[in-house]
Amino acid sequence: MKSRQTFIYGILIGIIGIVLFSSKAVMVKLAYQYNIDALSILLLRMLFAFPFYIAIAFAYRNERKEVTQKRAYLWLIFLGFVGYYLASYLDFVGLTYIKASLERIILFIYPTIVLLFNKWFLKKEITNKQKLAILITYVGILITFGSEVSVSGNSAYLGGFFVLLSAITYASYLVGSGWLIPKFGVMRFTSYAMLVSCVCVFIHFGIFSKVDIFNFPWQVYVLGLAIAVFATVIPSFLVSISIKMIDSSNFAVVAGIGPISTIVLAVIFLNESLTALQMVGTIIVILGILLVSKSKEK
Repeated sequence: MKSRQTFIYGILIGIIGIVLFSSKAVMVKLAYQYNIDALSILLLRMLFAFPFYIAIAFAYRNERKEVTQKRAYLWLIFLGFVGYYLASYLDFVGLTYIKASLERIILFIYPTIVLLFNKWFLKKEITNKQKLAILITYVGILITFGSEVSVSGNSAYLGGFFVLLSAITYASYLVGSGWLIPKFGVMRFTSYAMLVSCVCVFIHFGIFSKVDIFNFPWQVYVLGLAIAVFATVIPSFLVSISIKMIDSSNFAVVAGIGPISTIVLAVIFLNESLTALQMVGTIIVILGILLVSKSKEK
């Protein structure tokens, strides 16, 4: 009975985390209305999030964990660079070209990329059912994306490419995090990885940007704080906790709510809309991911 209750709590925590993460794209698009560039809004996100992760890392410095070798710290630095710095930057750049709803649909293919990475690097076999699920997922992406190109023009290709790269880098983070979380503990691992990504963003901005971060409209700072707290800090821990409680396969099913919640939020706050063909493509993508997840459970 206790394990079932834990499972239900894990699902609820995962849903809240996914919905909060999904709000990020909408808030970023709102910030772009004030003529801010991708690197600047990413910097504000990390600047506001940085103190939270410092405090949480300190509070959980003695969190129960396995014996951690130096190599694990090197991998953590790498995953922090790839998973939350590089993936976030590519995602934010992609959002300058495409709608928030389309961004979430493309990002949602990451479970299929996880399968491919597991095959290539961990030598885990891909079943025929999983191959079918991957095929279904990418057919859905092509339908949705092709319809968007006819509406938005060739810029959708560039935006879609950046978001696809973001999905690939995020998938690599997930593959590695499953191995590292037990070594550090959920809270410490998440805090350390996010701190690494924050430092990477600070360095990137310091070297390449000439923008004055103290000269934005006040709405941009409010959105930056909201992205940091409600679409970064809180969901990053909720997702890690949910994965620990229900495992990554079940979490991939829960993540199916991501594109739907983004579409709803984009309609409400950005007046975005999907064509009938894009809705069909979205449904196909979600069905493919659900098939991936169900086949992984067996």
